[in-house]
Amino acid sequence: MTHATEETVAKFWRLTQLGLRHRPTTVCVFALVVGWMIADATAQDGLQRISDESSPPAADLVQPVPNPDPKNAAPTEPVASSKPADPKAAAPKSVWDGIPVIQKPAKPGNYGVPPTGPGYYSLQDRLLGNCRETPPPTPYPAFGLMQPSFFDVNWSFLDDPKKSWSWSDGLKRQPLGCNWLATTGGSVWLRHMAERNARLSGVNQNYELLRTRAYMDLSYLDRARVYFEFIDAQHFGGTLPPSAIDENHSDILNAFVDYQFMTVNDREWWARVGRQELTLGSQRLVSGLEWANTRRTFDGVRMFRRTKESDLDVFWTQPVVVDDVRMDRVDGNQHFGGAWLTRRPTENRVVDHYYLFLTHSAPGSQFGPGTPPYDNHTFGTRVHGNEGQFHYDYEGMLQIGGFGAEDLLAGSATIGHGYHFKDRPWNPTLWLYYDWASGDDTPMTGRRTTFHQLFPFGHYYMGFGDFVGRQNIHDINVHLVAYPSKWVTFNTQYHYLTLASANDALYNPAGRVSRSDVSGASGREIGHEIDFLWNFHLNENSDVLAGYSRLFTGRFVELTGAGNDADLFYLQYGYRW
Repeated sequence: MTHATEETVAKFWRLTQLGLRHRPTTVCVFALVVGWMIADATAQDGLQRISDESSPPAADLVQPVPNPDPKNAAPTEPVASSKPADPKAAAPKSVWDGIPVIQKPAKPGNYGVPPTGPGYYSLQDRLLGNCRETPPPTPYPAFGLMQPSFFDVNWSFLDDPKKSWSWSDGLKRQPLGCNWLATTGGSVWLRHMAERNARLSGVNQNYELLRTRAYMDLSYLDRARVYFEFIDAQHFGGTLPPSAIDENHSDILNAFVDYQFMTVNDREWWARVGRQELTLGSQRLVSGLEWANTRRTFDGVRMFRRTKESDLDVFWTQPVVVDDVRMDRVDGNQHFGGAWLTRRPTENRVVDHYYLFLTHSAPGSQFGPGTPPYDNHTFGTRVHGNEGQFHYDYEGMLQIGGFGAEDLLAGSATIGHGYHFKDRPWNPTLWLYYDWASGDDTPMTGRRTTFHQLFPFGHYYMGFGDFVGRQNIHDINVHLVAYPSKWVTFNTQYHYLTLASANDALYNPAGRVSRSDVSGASGREIGHEIDFLWNFHLNENSDVLAGYSRLFTGRFVELTGAGNDADLFYLQYGYRW
Protein backbone atom coordinates (compact mmCIF):
# COMPACT_ATOMS: atom_id res chain seq x y z
CA MET A 1 0.00 0.00 0.00
CA THR A 2 1.45 3.42 -0.92
CA HIS A 3 2.28 6.03 1.67
CA ALA A 4 -0.52 8.26 0.33
CA THR A 5 -3.03 5.48 0.62
CA GLU A 6 -1.90 4.69 4.17
CA GLU A 7 -2.40 8.34 5.12
CA THR A 8 -5.87 8.25 3.54
CA VAL A 9 -6.77 5.13 5.51
CA ALA A 10 -5.54 6.64 8.77
CA LYS A 11 -7.49 9.84 8.11
CA PHE A 12 -10.61 7.82 7.31
CA TRP A 13 -10.27 5.81 10.52
CA ARG A 14 -9.96 8.99 12.63
CA LEU A 15 -13.01 10.51 10.94
CA THR A 16 -15.00 7.30 11.47
CA GLN A 17 -14.18 7.26 15.19
CA LEU A 18 -15.16 10.92 15.48
CA GLY A 19 -18.46 10.31 13.68
CA LEU A 20 -19.32 7.33 15.85
CA ARG A 21 -18.55 9.25 19.03
CA HIS A 22 -21.18 11.88 18.21
CA ARG A 23 -23.76 9.81 16.34
CA PRO A 24 -23.40 6.01 16.24
CA THR A 25 -25.29 5.52 13.00
CA THR A 26 -23.94 3.58 10.09
CA VAL A 27 -25.30 6.03 7.53
CA CYS A 28 -22.51 8.44 8.51
CA VAL A 29 -19.94 5.65 8.42
CA PHE A 30 -21.01 4.56 4.95
CA ALA A 31 -20.90 8.13 3.60
CA LEU A 32 -17.31 8.49 4.82
CA VAL A 33 -16.35 5.18 3.24
CA VAL A 34 -17.82 6.11 -0.14
CA GLY A 35 -15.80 9.33 -0.08
CA TRP A 36 -12.65 7.39 0.68
CA MET A 37 -13.42 4.89 -2.08
CA ILE A 38 -13.84 7.63 -4.70
CA ALA A 39 -10.66 9.42 -3.62
CA ASP A 40 -8.60 6.23 -3.85
CA ALA A 41 -10.25 4.54 -6.85
CA THR A 42 -7.33 5.31 -9.17
CA ALA A 43 -4.68 3.63 -7.02
CA GLN A 44 -3.02 0.73 -8.91
CA ASP A 45 -0.37 -0.64 -6.57
CA GLY A 46 -2.18 -3.22 -4.49
CA LEU A 47 -3.12 -6.31 -6.46
CA GLN A 48 0.46 -7.34 -7.21
CA ARG A 49 1.28 -6.92 -3.52
CA ILE A 50 -1.45 -9.39 -2.56
CA SER A 51 -0.05 -11.87 -5.10
CA ASP A 52 3.55 -11.46 -3.85
CA GLU A 53 2.61 -11.81 -0.16
CA SER A 54 0.00 -14.56 -0.24
CA SER A 55 0.71 -16.84 -3.22
CA PRO A 56 2.46 -20.17 -2.48
CA PRO A 57 5.37 -21.46 -4.57
CA ALA A 58 4.51 -22.35 -8.15
CA ALA A 59 4.53 -26.07 -7.39
CA ASP A 60 1.76 -25.58 -4.81
CA LEU A 61 -0.62 -23.45 -6.88
CA VAL A 62 -3.63 -25.74 -6.43
CA GLN A 63 -6.78 -25.60 -4.33
CA PRO A 64 -9.81 -27.84 -3.69
CA VAL A 65 -12.72 -27.02 -5.96
CA PRO A 66 -16.03 -26.85 -4.01
CA ASN A 67 -18.71 -29.28 -5.16
CA PRO A 68 -17.12 -30.30 -8.50
CA ASP A 69 -19.60 -31.18 -11.23
CA PRO A 70 -17.93 -33.58 -13.66
CA LYS A 71 -20.93 -33.56 -15.98
CA ASN A 72 -20.47 -29.88 -16.75
CA ALA A 73 -16.65 -29.74 -16.55
CA ALA A 74 -14.65 -28.97 -19.69
CA PRO A 75 -12.66 -31.92 -21.11
CA THR A 76 -8.94 -31.98 -20.32
CA GLU A 77 -5.97 -33.71 -21.94
CA PRO A 78 -4.40 -36.63 -20.01
CA VAL A 79 -1.07 -35.88 -18.32
CA ALA A 80 1.64 -38.48 -17.97
CA SER A 81 2.25 -39.21 -14.30
CA SER A 82 3.23 -42.08 -12.07
CA LYS A 83 0.26 -41.20 -9.82
CA PRO A 84 -3.43 -40.72 -10.66
CA ALA A 85 -4.38 -37.09 -11.21
CA ASP A 86 -5.99 -35.37 -8.23
CA PRO A 87 -9.41 -34.12 -9.42
CA LYS A 88 -9.40 -31.48 -6.70
CA ALA A 89 -6.15 -29.94 -7.94
CA ALA A 90 -7.94 -28.23 -10.79
CA ALA A 91 -7.11 -24.54 -10.70
CA PRO A 92 -4.53 -22.13 -9.27
CA LYS A 93 -5.52 -19.93 -6.41
CA SER A 94 -6.94 -16.56 -7.27
CA VAL A 95 -5.04 -13.52 -6.03
CA TRP A 96 -8.31 -12.70 -4.23
CA ASP A 97 -8.33 -16.06 -2.43
CA GLY A 98 -9.58 -15.67 1.13
CA ILE A 99 -10.92 -12.16 0.47
CA PRO A 100 -13.17 -11.02 2.04
CA VAL A 101 -12.78 -12.75 5.39
CA ILE A 102 -16.10 -14.36 6.25
CA GLN A 103 -17.56 -16.33 9.13
CA LYS A 104 -18.10 -20.02 8.46
CA PRO A 105 -21.78 -20.66 9.28
CA ALA A 106 -22.28 -22.85 12.34
CA LYS A 107 -24.60 -25.82 12.21
CA PRO A 108 -27.87 -25.18 14.04
CA GLY A 109 -29.60 -27.93 15.98
CA ASN A 110 -31.89 -30.61 14.56
CA TYR A 111 -30.36 -30.35 11.09
CA GLY A 112 -30.70 -32.79 8.22
CA VAL A 113 -27.89 -34.36 6.20
CA PRO A 114 -28.31 -33.14 2.59
CA PRO A 115 -28.32 -35.74 -0.19
CA THR A 116 -25.31 -36.44 -2.38
CA GLY A 117 -24.57 -38.58 -5.41
CA PRO A 118 -26.16 -38.65 -8.87
CA GLY A 119 -29.60 -37.10 -9.25
CA TYR A 120 -31.74 -34.06 -9.96
CA TYR A 121 -30.95 -31.22 -7.54
CA SER A 122 -33.75 -28.86 -8.62
CA LEU A 123 -37.11 -29.04 -10.32
CA GLN A 124 -35.47 -27.39 -13.33
CA ASP A 125 -32.90 -30.21 -13.47
CA ARG A 126 -35.74 -32.74 -13.38
CA LEU A 127 -37.69 -31.09 -16.20
CA LEU A 128 -34.59 -30.69 -18.40
CA GLY A 129 -33.27 -34.18 -17.66
CA ASN A 130 -30.05 -32.72 -16.21
CA CYS A 131 -28.94 -35.55 -13.94
CA ARG A 132 -25.87 -34.34 -12.04
CA GLU A 133 -23.16 -36.63 -10.69
CA THR A 134 -22.69 -34.49 -7.55
CA PRO A 135 -24.47 -31.53 -5.92
CA PRO A 136 -23.93 -28.24 -7.78
CA PRO A 137 -22.27 -25.28 -6.04
CA THR A 138 -24.74 -23.79 -3.55
CA PRO A 139 -23.49 -20.48 -2.12
CA TYR A 140 -27.05 -19.92 -0.91
CA PRO A 141 -28.81 -22.84 0.78
CA ALA A 142 -31.15 -24.87 -1.44
CA PHE A 143 -33.96 -23.80 0.86
CA GLY A 144 -36.47 -20.95 1.17
CA LEU A 145 -35.00 -19.62 4.44
CA MET A 146 -31.37 -18.61 4.83
CA GLN A 147 -30.09 -18.26 8.39
CA PRO A 148 -26.60 -16.78 7.73
CA SER A 149 -26.15 -13.17 6.68
CA PHE A 150 -25.55 -12.27 3.04
CA PHE A 151 -22.14 -10.89 4.00
CA ASP A 152 -21.05 -14.38 5.09
CA VAL A 153 -21.84 -16.04 1.75
CA ASN A 154 -18.70 -17.50 0.14
CA TRP A 155 -18.55 -16.82 -3.61
CA SER A 156 -14.88 -17.75 -4.04
CA PHE A 157 -15.68 -20.90 -6.04
CA LEU A 158 -16.51 -18.59 -8.97
CA ASP A 159 -12.80 -17.75 -9.23
CA ASP A 160 -12.47 -21.08 -11.02
CA PRO A 161 -13.47 -20.32 -14.64
CA LYS A 162 -14.95 -23.81 -14.97
CA LYS A 163 -17.47 -23.10 -12.21
CA SER A 164 -20.80 -21.36 -12.56
CA TRP A 165 -23.90 -20.83 -10.47
CA SER A 166 -26.55 -18.82 -12.32
CA TRP A 167 -27.15 -15.83 -14.59
CA SER A 168 -25.95 -13.51 -11.79
CA ASP A 169 -22.35 -14.83 -11.77
CA GLY A 170 -21.29 -11.61 -13.49
CA LEU A 171 -22.40 -9.66 -10.40
CA LYS A 172 -20.03 -11.54 -8.09
CA ARG A 173 -16.32 -11.01 -7.34
CA GLN A 174 -15.74 -8.48 -10.11
CA PRO A 175 -12.38 -6.60 -9.93
CA LEU A 176 -12.65 -2.81 -10.11
CA GLY A 177 -9.21 -1.75 -11.26
CA CYS A 178 -6.42 -3.44 -9.32
CA ASN A 179 -7.53 -2.67 -5.78
CA TRP A 180 -11.23 -3.39 -5.40
CA LEU A 181 -13.37 -6.53 -5.57
CA ALA A 182 -17.15 -6.06 -5.86
CA THR A 183 -20.11 -8.36 -5.29
CA THR A 184 -23.80 -7.50 -5.45
CA GLY A 185 -26.93 -9.56 -4.91
CA GLY A 186 -30.21 -9.73 -3.06
CA SER A 187 -33.49 -11.53 -2.56
CA VAL A 188 -37.24 -11.09 -2.60
CA TRP A 189 -39.99 -13.20 -1.07
CA LEU A 190 -43.78 -13.16 -0.90
CA ARG A 191 -45.49 -15.13 1.86
CA HIS A 192 -49.17 -15.83 2.53
CA MET A 193 -50.10 -16.40 6.19
CA ALA A 194 -53.37 -17.87 7.46
CA GLU A 195 -53.71 -17.97 11.28
CA ARG A 196 -56.41 -19.29 13.58
CA ASN A 197 -56.30 -18.05 17.17
CA ALA A 198 -53.41 -15.84 16.05
CA ARG A 199 -50.89 -15.13 18.85
CA LEU A 200 -53.33 -16.94 21.20
CA SER A 201 -55.57 -13.87 20.94
CA GLY A 202 -58.72 -15.67 19.76
CA VAL A 203 -58.56 -13.78 16.42
CA ASN A 204 -58.44 -15.47 13.00
CA GLN A 205 -56.66 -13.62 10.19
CA ASN A 206 -55.09 -13.87 6.72
CA TYR A 207 -52.37 -11.55 5.42
CA GLU A 208 -49.35 -11.31 3.10
CA LEU A 209 -45.72 -10.43 3.74
CA LEU A 210 -43.38 -9.03 1.06
CA ARG A 211 -39.66 -8.56 1.66
CA THR A 212 -36.91 -7.19 -0.61
CA ARG A 213 -33.20 -7.08 0.18
CA ALA A 214 -30.24 -5.89 -1.91
CA TYR A 215 -26.56 -5.62 -1.02
CA MET A 216 -23.22 -4.27 -2.24
CA ASP A 217 -19.95 -5.77 -0.98
CA LEU A 218 -16.59 -4.08 -1.72
CA SER A 219 -13.16 -5.36 -0.64
CA TYR A 220 -10.10 -3.11 -0.77
CA LEU A 221 -7.10 -5.42 -1.29
CA ASP A 222 -6.70 -7.60 1.81
CA ARG A 223 -6.93 -4.55 4.08
CA ALA A 224 -10.54 -3.36 4.25
CA ARG A 225 -14.10 -4.13 3.30
CA VAL A 226 -17.23 -2.02 2.86
CA TYR A 227 -20.68 -3.61 3.02
CA PHE A 228 -24.14 -2.09 2.59
CA GLU A 229 -27.54 -3.81 2.57
CA PHE A 230 -31.02 -2.39 2.00
CA ILE A 231 -34.30 -3.91 3.22
CA ASP A 232 -37.94 -3.19 2.55
CA ALA A 233 -40.54 -5.27 4.42
CA GLN A 234 -44.26 -4.82 3.76
CA HIS A 235 -47.40 -6.22 5.43
CA PHE A 236 -50.78 -6.42 3.64
CA GLY A 237 -54.14 -7.34 5.17
CA GLY A 238 -54.81 -9.00 8.50
CA THR A 239 -57.13 -8.26 11.41
CA LEU A 240 -54.54 -7.70 14.13
CA PRO A 241 -51.98 -4.88 13.85
CA PRO A 242 -48.71 -6.04 12.27
CA SER A 243 -46.23 -7.46 14.75
CA ALA A 244 -42.85 -5.81 15.26
CA ILE A 245 -41.17 -8.30 12.92
CA ASP A 246 -43.57 -7.77 9.99
CA GLU A 247 -42.85 -4.25 8.66
CA ASN A 248 -39.82 -2.09 7.96
CA HIS A 249 -40.24 0.34 5.07
CA SER A 250 -37.10 1.09 3.00
CA ASP A 251 -34.34 1.01 5.58
CA ILE A 252 -30.72 0.07 6.21
CA LEU A 253 -30.20 -3.51 7.38
CA ASN A 254 -26.38 -3.59 7.31
CA ALA A 255 -23.80 -0.87 6.71
CA PHE A 256 -20.32 -1.47 8.07
CA VAL A 257 -16.60 -1.22 7.47
CA ASP A 258 -14.12 -4.04 8.10
CA TYR A 259 -10.50 -3.06 8.67
CA GLN A 260 -7.49 -5.31 9.30
CA PHE A 261 -5.87 -3.51 12.20
CA MET A 262 -3.20 -5.93 13.44
CA THR A 263 -1.54 -9.32 12.98
CA VAL A 264 -0.57 -11.47 15.97
CA ASN A 265 1.30 -14.77 15.47
CA ASP A 266 0.42 -14.66 11.76
CA ARG A 267 -3.27 -14.34 12.62
CA GLU A 268 -5.06 -11.33 11.23
CA TRP A 269 -7.38 -9.35 13.47
CA TRP A 270 -10.23 -7.35 11.95
CA ALA A 271 -12.50 -4.64 13.31
CA ARG A 272 -16.06 -4.24 12.05
CA VAL A 273 -17.66 -0.86 12.72
CA GLY A 274 -21.26 0.04 11.90
CA ARG A 275 -24.65 -1.62 11.53
CA GLN A 276 -24.39 -5.40 11.43
CA GLU A 277 -26.32 -8.59 11.96
CA LEU A 278 -25.08 -11.01 14.61
CA THR A 279 -25.47 -14.75 14.06
CA LEU A 280 -23.58 -16.77 16.66
CA GLY A 281 -23.33 -20.49 17.32
CA SER A 282 -26.58 -22.44 17.40
CA GLN A 283 -28.56 -19.14 17.31
CA ARG A 284 -30.46 -20.18 20.43
CA LEU A 285 -29.37 -16.86 21.96
CA VAL A 286 -28.13 -14.62 19.11
CA SER A 287 -29.65 -14.73 15.62
CA GLY A 288 -30.53 -12.61 12.60
CA LEU A 289 -34.05 -14.10 12.89
CA GLU A 290 -34.54 -15.16 9.27
CA TRP A 291 -38.20 -16.24 9.63
CA ALA A 292 -39.16 -12.65 10.38
CA ASN A 293 -40.13 -10.39 7.49
CA THR A 294 -37.61 -7.99 8.98
CA ARG A 295 -34.25 -9.17 10.26
CA ARG A 296 -32.55 -8.31 13.54
CA THR A 297 -29.53 -5.99 13.47
CA PHE A 298 -27.26 -3.96 15.77
CA ASP A 299 -25.02 -0.89 15.70
CA GLY A 300 -21.57 -1.24 17.21
CA VAL A 301 -18.06 -2.61 16.99
CA ARG A 302 -16.94 -6.21 16.51
CA MET A 303 -13.35 -7.47 16.52
CA PHE A 304 -12.68 -10.92 15.15
CA ARG A 305 -10.16 -13.39 13.79
CA ARG A 306 -10.78 -16.47 11.64
CA THR A 307 -8.59 -19.58 11.34
CA LYS A 308 -9.18 -23.15 10.27
CA GLU A 309 -9.04 -24.37 13.87
CA SER A 310 -10.93 -21.61 15.68
CA ASP A 311 -12.82 -18.31 15.49
CA LEU A 312 -12.88 -15.57 18.12
CA ASP A 313 -15.30 -12.62 18.28
CA VAL A 314 -15.40 -9.77 20.79
CA PHE A 315 -18.13 -7.18 20.35
CA TRP A 316 -20.11 -4.31 21.83
CA THR A 317 -23.39 -3.22 20.20
CA GLN A 318 -26.75 -1.57 20.71
CA PRO A 319 -29.91 -3.22 19.31
CA VAL A 320 -31.58 -1.43 16.39
CA VAL A 321 -35.31 -0.82 16.91
CA VAL A 322 -37.41 -1.22 13.77
CA ASP A 323 -39.46 1.88 12.91
CA ASP A 324 -41.80 1.42 9.94
CA VAL A 325 -42.31 5.21 9.58
CA ARG A 326 -38.84 6.73 10.12
CA MET A 327 -35.30 5.43 9.72
CA ASP A 328 -34.39 2.75 12.26
CA ARG A 329 -32.36 3.89 15.28
CA VAL A 330 -30.66 2.15 18.16
CA ASP A 331 -32.18 1.80 21.62
CA GLY A 332 -29.68 3.99 23.47
CA ASN A 333 -30.63 2.45 26.81
CA GLN A 334 -29.53 -1.06 25.78
CA HIS A 335 -26.00 -2.39 25.53
CA PHE A 336 -25.27 -5.88 24.25
CA GLY A 337 -21.83 -7.43 23.93
CA GLY A 338 -19.52 -10.23 24.85
CA ALA A 339 -16.95 -12.72 23.60
CA TRP A 340 -17.50 -15.90 21.56
CA LEU A 341 -14.88 -18.58 20.93
CA THR A 342 -15.51 -21.43 18.48
CA ARG A 343 -13.05 -24.34 18.39
CA ARG A 344 -12.94 -27.16 15.84
CA PRO A 345 -10.77 -29.83 17.50
CA THR A 346 -11.68 -32.41 14.86
CA GLU A 347 -13.44 -32.40 11.51
CA ASN A 348 -16.68 -33.66 13.08
CA ARG A 349 -16.67 -31.86 16.44
CA VAL A 350 -17.26 -28.17 17.24
CA VAL A 351 -17.11 -26.51 20.67
CA ASP A 352 -18.40 -23.02 21.56
CA HIS A 353 -17.54 -21.08 24.72
CA TYR A 354 -19.16 -17.68 25.24
CA TYR A 355 -19.90 -14.80 27.57
CA LEU A 356 -22.71 -12.34 26.76
CA PHE A 357 -23.98 -9.29 28.63
CA LEU A 358 -27.18 -7.29 28.13
CA THR A 359 -28.02 -4.16 30.12
CA HIS A 360 -31.07 -1.92 29.99
CA SER A 361 -30.74 1.31 31.93
CA ALA A 362 -34.32 2.65 31.72
CA PRO A 363 -37.81 1.30 32.50
CA GLY A 364 -39.52 -0.52 29.63
CA SER A 365 -37.90 -3.02 27.28
CA GLN A 366 -38.68 -6.05 25.14
CA PHE A 367 -40.45 -7.38 28.27
CA GLY A 368 -42.99 -4.57 27.84
CA PRO A 369 -43.86 -1.21 29.46
CA GLY A 370 -43.12 -0.94 33.15
CA THR A 371 -40.19 -3.34 33.09
CA PRO A 372 -37.50 -2.14 35.53
CA PRO A 373 -33.88 -1.58 34.48
CA TYR A 374 -31.93 -4.84 34.37
CA ASP A 375 -28.59 -6.38 33.55
CA ASN A 376 -27.73 -9.98 32.88
CA HIS A 377 -24.57 -11.92 32.19
CA THR A 378 -24.79 -15.23 30.33
CA PHE A 379 -22.05 -17.87 30.36
CA GLY A 380 -22.48 -20.80 28.01
CA THR A 381 -20.94 -23.78 26.25
CA ARG A 382 -22.08 -25.83 23.29
CA VAL A 383 -20.66 -29.11 21.96
CA HIS A 384 -22.01 -30.66 18.77
CA GLY A 385 -20.91 -33.01 16.05
CA ASN A 386 -21.19 -36.61 14.98
CA GLU A 387 -19.57 -40.01 15.32
CA GLY A 388 -20.47 -41.71 12.06
CA GLN A 389 -24.24 -41.73 11.73
CA PHE A 390 -24.83 -40.69 15.36
CA HIS A 391 -25.18 -36.92 15.92
CA TYR A 392 -25.26 -34.95 19.16
CA ASP A 393 -25.96 -31.40 20.32
CA TYR A 394 -25.49 -30.20 23.92
CA GLU A 395 -25.71 -26.61 25.14
CA GLY A 396 -25.84 -25.15 28.65
CA MET A 397 -26.24 -21.55 29.85
CA LEU A 398 -25.94 -19.88 33.26
CA GLN A 399 -27.30 -16.38 33.77
CA ILE A 400 -26.63 -13.97 36.65
CA GLY A 401 -27.29 -10.26 37.20
CA GLY A 402 -30.15 -8.08 38.38
CA PHE A 403 -33.72 -7.26 37.46
CA GLY A 404 -34.77 -4.03 39.16
CA ALA A 405 -34.28 -4.64 42.89
CA GLU A 406 -34.11 -8.42 42.43
CA ASP A 407 -31.02 -10.57 41.97
CA LEU A 408 -31.02 -12.74 38.85
CA LEU A 409 -29.98 -16.40 38.84
CA ALA A 410 -31.31 -18.45 35.93
CA GLY A 411 -30.34 -21.10 33.43
CA SER A 412 -31.16 -22.97 30.26
CA ALA A 413 -30.07 -26.29 28.76
CA THR A 414 -30.49 -28.33 25.59
CA ILE A 415 -29.75 -32.01 25.06
CA GLY A 416 -30.18 -33.53 21.60
CA HIS A 417 -29.32 -36.81 19.91
CA GLY A 418 -29.83 -37.67 16.26
CA TYR A 419 -29.32 -40.54 13.89
CA HIS A 420 -28.81 -40.32 10.13
CA PHE A 421 -30.33 -43.31 8.37
CA LYS A 422 -27.75 -43.38 5.62
CA ASP A 423 -28.65 -45.14 2.36
CA ARG A 424 -32.31 -45.37 3.39
CA PRO A 425 -35.15 -43.99 1.23
CA TRP A 426 -35.57 -40.23 1.69
CA ASN A 427 -32.15 -39.98 3.44
CA PRO A 428 -33.83 -39.23 6.84
CA THR A 429 -32.30 -37.86 10.05
CA LEU A 430 -34.24 -38.32 13.29
CA TRP A 431 -33.62 -36.15 16.39
CA LEU A 432 -34.85 -36.33 19.99
CA TYR A 433 -34.39 -33.14 22.06
CA TYR A 434 -35.10 -31.77 25.50
CA ASP A 435 -35.07 -27.99 25.99
CA TRP A 436 -35.39 -26.25 29.36
CA ALA A 437 -35.31 -22.61 30.42
CA SER A 438 -35.89 -21.72 34.06
CA GLY A 439 -38.91 -19.88 35.43
CA ASP A 440 -39.70 -18.17 38.73
CA ASP A 441 -41.56 -20.16 41.43
CA THR A 442 -41.75 -17.14 43.77
CA PRO A 443 -42.12 -13.94 41.70
CA MET A 444 -41.23 -10.59 43.26
CA THR A 445 -39.57 -12.01 46.37
CA GLY A 446 -36.04 -10.63 45.94
CA ARG A 447 -34.63 -13.22 43.56
CA ARG A 448 -35.61 -13.64 39.92
CA THR A 449 -35.03 -17.02 38.28
CA THR A 450 -36.68 -16.48 34.88
CA PHE A 451 -34.18 -17.04 32.08
CA HIS A 452 -33.79 -14.20 29.55
CA GLN A 453 -33.57 -15.57 25.98
CA LEU A 454 -31.67 -12.53 24.61
CA PHE A 455 -32.04 -12.36 20.77
CA PRO A 456 -32.87 -15.93 19.67
CA PHE A 457 -34.05 -17.80 16.59
CA GLY A 458 -37.08 -19.04 18.51
CA HIS A 459 -39.08 -20.00 15.43
CA TYR A 460 -36.53 -22.63 14.48
CA TYR A 461 -36.33 -24.27 17.91
CA MET A 462 -39.55 -23.75 19.86
CA GLY A 463 -42.09 -24.71 17.19
CA PHE A 464 -42.88 -23.22 13.78
CA GLY A 465 -46.23 -21.91 15.07
CA ASP A 466 -44.40 -19.24 17.16
CA PHE A 467 -46.46 -19.60 20.32
CA VAL A 468 -43.72 -19.81 22.98
CA GLY A 469 -40.28 -18.40 23.77
CA ARG A 470 -37.24 -19.88 25.51
CA GLN A 471 -38.28 -18.66 28.97
CA ASN A 472 -39.98 -20.65 31.75
CA ILE A 473 -40.34 -23.66 29.49
CA HIS A 474 -39.97 -27.43 29.24
CA ASP A 475 -40.02 -28.70 25.65
CA ILE A 476 -39.69 -32.37 24.73
CA ASN A 477 -39.40 -32.38 20.95
CA VAL A 478 -38.84 -34.83 18.09
CA HIS A 479 -37.66 -33.83 14.59
CA LEU A 480 -37.54 -35.73 11.32
CA VAL A 481 -35.71 -34.18 8.36
CA ALA A 482 -35.94 -36.09 5.08
CA TYR A 483 -35.46 -35.62 1.33
CA PRO A 484 -38.16 -37.39 -0.75
CA SER A 485 -36.20 -36.15 -3.76
CA LYS A 486 -32.86 -34.36 -3.95
CA TRP A 487 -34.76 -31.13 -4.66
CA VAL A 488 -37.45 -31.59 -1.99
CA THR A 489 -36.96 -31.14 1.78
CA PHE A 490 -39.49 -32.41 4.32
CA ASN A 491 -39.40 -31.50 8.03
CA THR A 492 -41.86 -32.56 10.69
CA GLN A 493 -41.68 -31.80 14.41
CA TYR A 494 -43.56 -32.65 17.58
CA HIS A 495 -43.33 -30.52 20.76
CA TYR A 496 -44.78 -31.28 24.18
CA LEU A 497 -44.76 -27.89 25.93
CA THR A 498 -45.16 -27.18 29.65
CA LEU A 499 -44.22 -24.30 31.92
CA ALA A 500 -41.15 -24.77 34.09
CA SER A 501 -43.02 -22.93 36.87
CA ALA A 502 -46.82 -22.71 37.15
CA ASN A 503 -46.47 -19.39 39.06
CA ASP A 504 -44.52 -17.72 36.27
CA ALA A 505 -45.86 -16.65 32.86
CA LEU A 506 -46.01 -18.08 29.36
CA TYR A 507 -43.67 -15.91 27.27
CA ASN A 508 -44.09 -15.39 23.53
CA PRO A 509 -41.18 -15.58 21.01
CA ALA A 510 -40.37 -11.90 21.64
CA GLY A 511 -39.95 -12.53 25.39
CA ARG A 512 -43.15 -10.77 26.42
CA VAL A 513 -45.82 -12.20 28.72
CA SER A 514 -48.52 -13.97 26.70
CA ARG A 515 -50.52 -15.60 29.56
CA SER A 516 -50.03 -15.80 33.31
CA ASP A 517 -51.57 -17.06 36.55
CA VAL A 518 -49.40 -16.11 39.52
CA SER A 519 -51.45 -18.39 41.77
CA GLY A 520 -50.36 -21.43 39.80
CA ALA A 521 -53.93 -22.79 39.81
CA SER A 522 -54.05 -23.11 36.00
CA GLY A 523 -51.31 -25.70 36.00
CA ARG A 524 -48.36 -25.99 33.65
CA GLU A 525 -49.55 -27.69 30.47
CA ILE A 526 -49.33 -25.45 27.40
CA GLY A 527 -50.13 -28.18 24.92
CA HIS A 528 -48.87 -30.31 22.04
CA GLU A 529 -47.61 -28.77 18.80
CA ILE A 530 -47.09 -30.56 15.51
CA ASP A 531 -45.40 -28.96 12.51
CA PHE A 532 -45.06 -29.94 8.85
CA LEU A 533 -42.81 -28.16 6.35
CA TRP A 534 -42.08 -28.76 2.66
CA ASN A 535 -39.47 -26.95 0.58
CA PHE A 536 -39.33 -27.29 -3.21
CA HIS A 537 -36.06 -26.12 -4.78
CA LEU A 538 -37.16 -24.87 -8.21
CA ASN A 539 -33.77 -23.80 -9.58
CA GLU A 540 -30.54 -22.15 -8.41
CA ASN A 541 -32.38 -18.95 -7.53
CA SER A 542 -35.85 -19.87 -6.30
CA ASP A 543 -37.74 -21.97 -3.76
CA VAL A 544 -41.31 -22.58 -2.70
CA LEU A 545 -41.85 -23.13 1.03
CA ALA A 546 -45.13 -24.48 2.46
CA GLY A 547 -45.99 -25.38 6.02
CA TYR A 548 -48.70 -26.13 8.56
CA SER A 549 -48.48 -25.92 12.37
CA ARG A 550 -51.11 -26.71 14.99
CA LEU A 551 -51.09 -26.23 18.76
CA PHE A 552 -53.45 -28.51 20.64
CA THR A 553 -53.90 -26.34 23.70
CA GLY A 554 -53.51 -27.66 27.24
CA ARG A 555 -55.10 -26.76 30.55
CA PHE A 556 -52.98 -23.65 31.22
CA VAL A 557 -53.91 -22.00 27.91
CA GLU A 558 -57.58 -22.98 28.21
CA LEU A 559 -57.91 -21.44 31.70
CA THR A 560 -56.02 -18.19 31.08
CA GLY A 561 -57.72 -16.85 27.93
CA ALA A 562 -58.95 -17.94 24.52
CA GLY A 563 -58.44 -21.66 24.80
CA ASN A 564 -59.18 -22.85 21.27
CA ASP A 565 -56.53 -24.76 19.37
CA ALA A 566 -54.29 -22.51 17.28
CA ASP A 567 -52.93 -23.19 13.82
CA LEU A 568 -50.92 -21.59 11.05
CA PHE A 569 -50.66 -22.26 7.30
CA TYR A 570 -48.09 -20.45 5.16
CA LEU A 571 -46.98 -20.51 1.54
CA GLN A 572 -43.91 -18.62 0.37
CA TYR A 573 -42.11 -18.03 -2.92
CA GLY A 574 -38.56 -16.73 -2.67
CA TYR A 575 -35.94 -15.65 -5.22
CA ARG A 576 -32.23 -14.88 -4.64
CA TRP A 577 -29.63 -13.54 -7.03
